[in-house]
Amino acid sequence: MHVQECNALSRASILLVGETAEVQGLAHGFPTEEFGVRFAHSGEMALRIAGSDEPPDIILLHVRLPDQDGYEVCRRLAGGQDTRSIPVIFIVDPDENGDEATGLASGAVDYLRQPLSPVILFARIRSQLKFKALSDRMAFQARARMQELTNAQAKLENLIQTALEMGRERNRMELLRAILFGGKTLLNCDAGTMYLVTDHKTLRFALRSMGDTLPTLELPLYDGDGLPVERYVSTWCALHNQPVVIDNIYEETVFDVSGTRNFDTETGYRSVSMLAVPLAPRDGVVIGVLQFINALDPDTGEVTTFKPAMLRFITALAAQAAVTLENFQLVEAQKELMESLVKLIADAIDAKSPYTGGHCKRVPELGIMLAEAASMTTEGPLAGFSFTSDDEWREFRIGAWLHDCGKVTTPEYVVDKASKLESIYNRIHEVRTRFEVLLRDARIAQLEAVAAGADADQEKAKFRSRRAQLIDDFAFVAECNQGGEFMAPERIERLKRIAEETWQRNFDNRLGLAHEELKRYSNQPESLPVTENLLADKPHHILPRADTQAVDAKFGFKVKTPEHLFNYGEVYNLSIVRGTLSEEERFKINEHVMQSLIMLEQLPLPKNLLRVPEYAGTHHETLIGTGYPRQLTAAQLSVPTRIMAIADIFEALTASDRPYKKAKTLSESIRIMSGFKRDKHIDADLFDLFLTSGVYLRYAEKYLHGEQIDEVDISQYLSPPA
Repeated sequence: MHVQECNALSRASILLVGETAEVQGLAHGFPTEEFGVRFAHSGEMALRIAGSDEPPDIILLHVRLPDQDGYEVCRRLAGGQDTRSIPVIFIVDPDENGDEATGLASGAVDYLRQPLSPVILFARIRSQLKFKALSDRMAFQARARMQELTNAQAKLENLIQTALEMGRERNRMELLRAILFGGKTLLNCDAGTMYLVTDHKTLRFALRSMGDTLPTLELPLYDGDGLPVERYVSTWCALHNQPVVIDNIYEETVFDVSGTRNFDTETGYRSVSMLAVPLAPRDGVVIGVLQFINALDPDTGEVTTFKPAMLRFITALAAQAAVTLENFQLVEAQKELMESLVKLIADAIDAKSPYTGGHCKRVPELGIMLAEAASMTTEGPLAGFSFTSDDEWREFRIGAWLHDCGKVTTPEYVVDKASKLESIYNRIHEVRTRFEVLLRDARIAQLEAVAAGADADQEKAKFRSRRAQLIDDFAFVAECNQGGEFMAPERIERLKRIAEETWQRNFDNRLGLAHEELKRYSNQPESLPVTENLLADKPHHILPRADTQAVDAKFGFKVKTPEHLFNYGEVYNLSIVRGTLSEEERFKINEHVMQSLIMLEQLPLPKNLLRVPEYAGTHHETLIGTGYPRQLTAAQLSVPTRIMAIADIFEALTASDRPYKKAKTLSESIRIMSGFKRDKHIDADLFDLFLTSGVYLRYAEKYLHGEQIDEVDISQYLSPPA
């Protein structure tokens, strides 16, 4: 029973207020076993007593007070202006001019005139005390109900806040922390543990609010025979998708709580109450369990039990958490799937050609190494650069992996072209066959001349001279077939003279051709036999260019497009001045960047991946607008795109799997790249960082052959201090 009610129904505390001589007579006859009486000779003293730690249960106020107006004191006592609200009975002398209406209006609960019968006075006092007890009880119940509502509102707000935090969180571990500690705060408990269901049907410790390390053991949901393991609180909760409440762990007999007891023994902690709640999203399949220990009384802080009223709040939180966690896992799975597909595309591109294998893997790794170095720079032009989130790193990483995705459209024989006459196969074999025919013709001519009576020695000498010439010419043609840094004009002239040699074709060169190839033979067939040049550029060597996206103006590409798609002319290809690629083939190689941009820019990329096309498709641009495919300038090239250019060039220079060149040493590669820096083809600040950070050497030690790694004096390639 409430303390005020106890006072009212047992020994009530009464305060008599007035001049001592007057109130003494009034107090005469109070039964001390029922009432405890105190005196206050002034209104100020009454107010102090009423506002103390031991206020009276009722006040008898005599209006004739020397220091204050009695009505004003009544208003302050009864109204709680200076004290808590206390019932006040006005007692006035018979000759007092005050009236009952004024007294009651001042806040008194009763108005009596002297002389008073003790029976009437005590009856009035008891009546007011009982009414006060009833009011106090109702007020107490109202306060208790209000406190319940306040607590419920606070928990609802906590629930909403936790849900908002979970919805905003993008880091998996921080999401788990928000779930577990949000539940711990909501329940006002001492500790919590989160378990997650694994793919192999166990519960794995994911997070604990106590302790620095997580147990490595996992709780099986099913035994070796496939039967459910229900002896543990957490496994039963997961298997049945129902909460479990335990009031006292040390009195528990249904579940095996030895693990909790062992934890108590090891740490000195004392576990008492426990609550386990399943994490089950929309489909009802449990993905985890929240387990809480030791509910705390909000008023005393003492360990108590988990109240049933709290279940609806924590189950609501668990439901929200389960959906959020499942959505997070789905998003992470989609991210992992996307990155796996991206790497699959890169691997497929590398697998197309044995000569570019690993390029699509090595460039991203080198790019990330340089980006990390740039992000750690605290001074100079690169001090303001950094990737500030996991999404930005992922965006750059995917862009790097896809930087050559357009190569899926590039014919392998162009990518792998190791000699000038190579297409699907090396056509030097056809040329050699013609030389073989000419040598055979020379031999036949020798034998026919001798048979006709010519001098055998002279004919033999002529044949030997012809054979020596053919052997030398073919050796020259075969040498021209090899790509080099430069082919002198006089060599091209000799090639053309050799091409003027003729041989006789006796068979129809259109037999056995597919209908598409036959379309390129537009002229009428010649009468056989036909005399043809030893080396020739013929109409059927030309593959016409059809309309393609790569030359569509809407993409903003600024490239010189060759007239033909391909030109397989023999003299034309053998006369290539540098390398092995013709103008058409070089365009086809370069077109992979355009194809990359076309493919990536048409994808419905999410907001956090919008820059993937930029990172993937600008690594062949230069700072002075001479690159391709859009001739961007320094102002249009971000730091990540400049990083990609350096990574792509350095990997290409140092690669040891190219058919058209030998692997360059580290010093040679750095020297060549310094030329690119000087010509403003690559960013000078990033190239300096590439050297000073040691990224070039770390990459070399991982991917270059030992004989390629030589000494490099980087000081000679660094920009002078500003």
